[in-house]
Amino acid sequence: MKILVLGGCGIQGRTALCDLASDSHVSQIICADIRFDELSKISDFMDMEKITTARIDAQNRSDLLNLYKKVDVVIDLLPKDFKTHVNEAALEAKVPVVNTNYMYDTKVLDKAAKEAGIAIMPECGLDPGIDLVIYGDAQTRFDSLSSIKSYCGGFPERKACTNPMNYKLSWIWRGVLSSTMRDGRIIKDRQIIAIPSARQHDESFVHEIEFPDLGTLEAIPNGDAVFFTDRMGLTKTIVNTGRYSLRWPGWSAFWRPLKALGFLSEDPVKGLDGTVSPMDFMDKHLGPQLAYQDDEKDLVAMINIFEGIKDNKKIRFTSSMLIERDLETGIMAMSKGVGYTAAIAARMIVRGDIKEKGVLSPMNHIPVEKFMNELKKRGIQIKEETTILEE
Repeated sequence: MKILVLGGCGIQGRTALCDLASDSHVSQIICADIRFDELSKISDFMDMEKITTARIDAQNRSDLLNLYKKVDVVIDLLPKDFKTHVNEAALEAKVPVVNTNYMYDTKVLDKAAKEAGIAIMPECGLDPGIDLVIYGDAQTRFDSLSSIKSYCGGFPERKACTNPMNYKLSWIWRGVLSSTMRDGRIIKDRQIIAIPSARQHDESFVHEIEFPDLGTLEAIPNGDAVFFTDRMGLTKTIVNTGRYSLRWPGWSAFWRPLKALGFLSEDPVKGLDGTVSPMDFMDKHLGPQLAYQDDEKDLVAMINIFEGIKDNKKIRFTSSMLIERDLETGIMAMSKGVGYTAAIAARMIVRGDIKEKGVLSPMNHIPVEKFMNELKKRGIQIKEETTILEE
């Protein structure tokens, strides 16, 4: 296989490169980015022989097409702003693409991808990604579903909690800040409840859960849970659903007053020279203070809880996962969840494990058993538990 990784020098990109380079069935990997100094972070422990670099402007179709024509599949780990350029080039080159961004309006793209004879698979990372594979699998285990609660978060191990937020960076800080200003929807007692970004961290919307081996974590509404029950055909019948980010307790108490005072506004601060916004300041001021030390681990905790009826019994199916940073290589837990998933799915498309064309979803198109086995080979274990609630 020949594989192109767009954004290959980022945290997730480097992990995808490592995973692909270790596969004897992968003969060539093109790492496309705007700079390549970060490759030094992986060159000491992996064979770089298969990897070539290509400097690109991801908004330049010629740059993309020249690379697409050399490969069997593209892994897109660029920011979501580039998705249109990436997908349009894929249609022209007739090369499949896997990316980690949320699903978008895909009716036109789906038709075009089918006509081009290719697969385009968004949402193929950690969250969304692994969780959606679990969603699809869980739906087959029930005759009817009444509740879906999905939790996922990346945060430091306890000994690395050395700042007032108990948080450090395993992905882009600007993205973390943006996620603290995200509108959401949940369903509670069959009623759709909209949660505006300004109220995302209100005490009435935040709760705590117990996570195996970690203890108490704080759960904050994260995005639109109804978007997923719509795609599962469950919105009219589901009783409760929500998607939540996980943090150490105290995260919401930190952000509530800052949000109320406008510290995440993107409007320029009046009375200051230039056009710096509070968000810009928070990004540049706090980001550099939140780096992991070489001996500190980031953690990724995910738990999905489903309740419903199977064979006239009310049951609960729980799927949980805990990933830790590899201190020998420095590979972050977050990047394992994202980079491994995208790399696994890309190879599944090339091998024909995923045969469908058009805009696909991990929820419906990734073969569950094969995918879980691939995660297990990489040290990621999904624990499952089924409990009978009522006979």
